[in-house]
Amino acid sequence: MNDRVTPPMVALPNGEAELALVVHLPWEDVARLGQEAGRLATQMQRPVSLDEAVSHRLRSSGLGTHAKPAGAQPPPAVAPSASVSSLPSRPPAEQARQAIDRINGTA
Repeated sequence: MNDRVTPPMVALPNGEAELALVVHLPWEDVARLGQEAGRLATQMQRPVSLDEAVSHRLRSSGLGTHAKPAGAQPPPAVAPSASVSSLPSRPPAEQARQAIDRINGTA
């Protein structure tokens, strides 16, 4: 049983809301988020967490934009950059090792 009690949504002082999620991702996606966090850290000149990288990705892709009035056109679909599914199949342990190496910058 999970003893962690996290409210599903919290209002933040800046007018935004924080929503807690559990997302199961392939290691390649975690590695890409690590790379995104690295790019943001370089751009912002400070450490950036994976949570912040995800938030930034959602905002920049249009998925995290404010609700639109009824009848408004949805934002155009964002074409994915390099698709993970196009990678050759590798054993899960090898995928995990390579993803961790990429996150740590040792790849």
